[in-house]
Amino acid sequence: DQKLPPASLTKIMTALLVLERANLNATVTISPTVAAETGHRLRLRVGEKYRVRDLLAAMLIESANDAARALAEHIGGTEARFAGIMNGRAAQLGMKDTRFTNSAGHHNPNHYTTANDLVLLTEAALARPLFRELVSKVRYDIRTVNGKRHFKLENSNKLLPKYDGMVGVKTGYTPEAGRCLIALAERDGVEVLIVLLRAKDRWNLATRMLDTAFELYAGTDKVKTQVLVAKR
Repeated sequence: DQKLPPASLTKIMTALLVLERANLNATVTISPTVAAETGHRLRLRVGEKYRVRDLLAAMLIESANDAARALAEHIGGTEARFAGIMNGRAAQLGMKDTRFTNSAGHHNPNHYTTANDLVLLTEAALARPLFRELVSKVRYDIRTVNGKRHFKLENSNKLLPKYDGMVGVKTGYTPEAGRCLIALAERDGVEVLIVLLRAKDRWNLATRMLDTAFELYAGTDKVKTQVLVAKR
């Protein structure tokens, strides 16, 4: 229940709202504010046009901040209005210790959540087939509507091609948030969902946590367990 910065784990909420509110085949025109986004981004250019579904893929797979901002403006008109929509949806999900100020996960003292709240959010997003599909992709290609620019996306989740049963979900990092990870793995009908915030060695820690959970629940009739950790 500790309130901590989630970095790009924020994009799970942005994705959920896109899947709930947007036409995936709609066209989004890149604005100057999107092109000026900072942090990890695709360097989208003013006036370029993209399909919503391709921006969603770029945000979830490549964790592109400019793709997140473009989607936020497409739905909310402005980032500030979209943040209000995010907070309203968080309240509906029962995320009582969460507040968002932006769509991408930029650090802000008033932008925070908890491991427990992130479970509620992630389960809601995973109920959407396209979300589950995209977060499982190791690589994915997108392009502008006119086909003039092409991007080869690569997933930032290093467990995807390596860990047996890894379904995916999302990574995050800022200096203030540290290394963050939400990961879902499935083996023989058992699903394990882990949330790591401020993890010093997230890949090794996640592997150990997942292995331990599968050992504990192998051969039992318990089909789902959640393992939560907030590491300093």
